[in-house]
Amino acid sequence: MSDPQQTKEEAVEETFISHLVELRNRIMRAGGAVIVVFVGLVYWAPDIFRLLARPLMQNLPRDGKMIVTDVTGSFFVPMKVTMLVAFVIALPIVLYQIWAFVAPGLYQHEKKLVGPLVFSSYSLFLCGMAFAYFIVFPTIFRVMAYYNAPLGAEMTTDIDNYLSFVLTMFLVFGVTFEVPIVVVLLARMGVVTIAKLKQIRPYVIVGAFIISAVVTPPDVFSQLILAIPLIILYEAGIIAARIVVPKEGVKSEELTVK
Repeated sequence: MSDPQQTKEEAVEETFISHLVELRNRIMRAGGAVIVVFVGLVYWAPDIFRLLARPLMQNLPRDGKMIVTDVTGSFFVPMKVTMLVAFVIALPIVLYQIWAFVAPGLYQHEKKLVGPLVFSSYSLFLCGMAFAYFIVFPTIFRVMAYYNAPLGAEMTTDIDNYLSFVLTMFLVFGVTFEVPIVVVLLARMGVVTIAKLKQIRPYVIVGAFIISAVVTPPDVFSQLILAIPLIILYEAGIIAARIVVPKEGVKSEELTVK
């Protein structure tokens, strides 16, 4: 007769291995989707980079230009930009693969929440990137060109440094636009109440200006461009939490706080 304990351990090990195999397959499918999109876009890599550089080029002075300080920079930088664009385009497939892997371990009510959560998170992240591209970049580059003019220095930037800057800004504003999702999730899970979210509003405002001072260029306009949307999005999160969180749960939680 076989040992029940040994049989149980073998079953656990077999389940663990099957999860690893499924995880590998999901990662390969997600990576394959990104590669397929990248291959489809690689021919237009220079055009994609020019599109990314347009906010800077439109606000440079007449003699301003972009430069390449690395021998291979003119090739690899557009490739990096194209790969990142491919990742953003293929992100719904990547998120689906993640969802398909974790879904079996979720409860039914959690599964219903994940779909809208993923869609809204992806949409808000794209909105944050669009806000950075169409509003933030032109404003920052215009201000920097204005500050540079009295110095009499030629305004140039390396394409690799420019890529690092815009990626940082895309990430910062993409994450900033996720604030309503975070607020709703915290309220939905009962971590904080609506009353508590209102109570900490002054700290959020101070924190927004501190964060904007750290991650944006050292001028008032750039800091306001990040701090103000962050505060507005926090307020939007509170409004959304009122709608999403059951009223009975909110009332009982508020009574508990009192």
